Amino acid sequence: MVRVKLSVVYALVLPLAAALMVGCSVTPIDKTVTMTPTQLYAEAKDEMSNVQWDKAIVLLEKLESRAAGTPLAQQAQLEKAYAQTKAGEPVLAVATLERFMRLHPASPAYDYALYLKGMANFNENLGILGNFTGQDLAERDQKASKEAFEAFRELSVRFPDSRYTPDALLRMNYIVQSLAKYEVHVAKYYFKRGAYVAAINRAQAAVTDYRNVPAVEEALFVIYKSYEALGMASLRDDAKRVLEATYPNSKFLAGGGLGETGGWLKLF
Repeated sequence: MVRVKLSVVYALVLPLAAALMVGCSVTPIDKTVTMTPTQLYAEAKDEMSNVQWDKAIVLLEKLESRAAGTPLAQQAQLEKAYAQTKAGEPVLAVATLERFMRLHPASPAYDYALYLKGMANFNENLGILGNFTGQDLAERDQKASKEAFEAFRELSVRFPDSRYTPDALLRMNYIVQSLAKYEVHVAKYYFKRGAYVAAINRAQAAVTDYRNVPAVEEALFVIYKSYEALGMASLRDDAKRVLEATYPNSKFLAGGGLGETGGWLKLF
C-alpha cells in the first residue's frame, strides 16, 4: 500500500521538478552585467548601426544609470533621445532631451540637444497637406510643428555659430510656409462648406501671422471670395484691391477669378 502511494507521489513530483529545471535552463542571462560602461556604449552603437533602436535604448538606459555623473552618461542621454526619435517615439525623445537640458544647462552639447528636440517634433510630411487620409482638416493639430519651430529658433538665437544652425534655419522656413498653407487649407475647408466667416478668419490669420510666404496670395483670394459669397460688396472690393496690389499677376485672379466651379477648389 505504501509503495502505491510513493509511486503516485513520484508521478506528480517528478514532472513538476523537470518543468522547473527546464524553466530555469531557458532563463536569459543578462550579458551586460559584466560589461564596462565603454563596452555598453559600443554595444549600443552597434545596435543603432543595425537599426535596432529598441535594443539600443535599453542599453543606453543601463549605461546612463551605470555611468551616472560622467560625460558618458550625458552622451547616453543624447544617444537615447536620437534612438527614441528614430524608433517613432518623439514624445519620449523630447522628455529625454528636456531632462538633459535641465540637468546640464552648461553642456557643450546643448546646441545639439536643442536641434534634436526640434527634429523630434519636426514632421517631414508637414508640407503635404492634401493627404490627410480622411482626417478633418479643422481638427489637425499643428502643436508639434510649432514646438519644432521654437526649438530651432532658440538654437539659432543662442548658438548662431553652431554647426546645426544652418539646417535649423532651413527647417524654420519650411515650417512657416507649411503652417501658412495649413491655415489656407482650413480656410478653404470652411469656404467649401459655406462657413464664410470662419474662412475669412482663418485666411486672415495666415495673412497676419505668416507674411512674405507664397500661401498669403491664396489666403487673400479666399478672403475676397468669401466676402463675395456673403454679398458684402464693399469688403469684397477692398480685399480684391489688396490682392491686386500685392500680387498684380495673381494666378487666382487670372481670367476674372476662379469660382466654385473652377480649378481652385478642385485642388482641395
